[in-house]
Amino acid sequence: MSASGKRALVTGGSGGIGAALCKRLARDGHYVYVHGHRNAAAAHEVVDAIHAAGGRAEAILFDVTDADASRHALEQTLEAGPIQILVNNAGLHDDAVLPGMSAAQWHRVIDVSVHGFFNATQPLLLPMIRTRWGRIVNVSSVAALMGNRGQVNYAAAKGALNSATKALALEVATRGITVNSIAPGIIETPMSAGLFDAAAIERLVPMNRAGLPEEVAGVVSFLSSDDAAYVTAQVICVSGGMA
Repeated sequence: MSASGKRALVTGGSGGIGAALCKRLARDGHYVYVHGHRNAAAAHEVVDAIHAAGGRAEAILFDVTDADASRHALEQTLEAGPIQILVNNAGLHDDAVLPGMSAAQWHRVIDVSVHGFFNATQPLLLPMIRTRWGRIVNVSSVAALMGNRGQVNYAAAKGALNSATKALALEVATRGITVNSIAPGIIETPMSAGLFDAAAIERLVPMNRAGLPEEVAGVVSFLSSDDAAYVTAQVICVSGGMA
């Protein structure tokens, strides 16, 4: 079965990495649902850019931490047919060393990455299974593999995502569905711009540069294709050699 022309959903599709993922999947020929929540205008800008490039896309807006809202939005989307490519990209930082971290900071980060994964994935699984073809890619982080000071909450959330990836991959392996994680390192986005200066990047990254969102998108494109049909339960680093 060809992987072209599938219906794809990218959560957090309005962010720096998310926008690149949406544009690449649209360029690959898929119909892309660009998810957003607080910044609806940014999601619509990504959709407009995809349309301008000749692709197909629409915005979908809901809070991934709200189970009922997520299910309602996704059930409406499923009325047009199954989603066969899902990229769980929604995530956020709320950094503090653990002795000074509030419960709200802990729960906020866990809610988006871990509960958001469940809320976006679970409603889509049975329709995807019935097609006997699917690709699920979870966007993790090298912080889950290496740790990072001030990011115990973020490392815990992304580590849980990696473990969920491996377990879910086993559950759906016989149904033509692959489940993988990618673990980006320092990627050139507005969110990372204030976190890492040139000296820090040179010290931390063997390649001495930040990655580009398009380089992350290239890996997601591969994992969403027929060429990756035998790749599942993996955590693939896109980090310039950090991990």
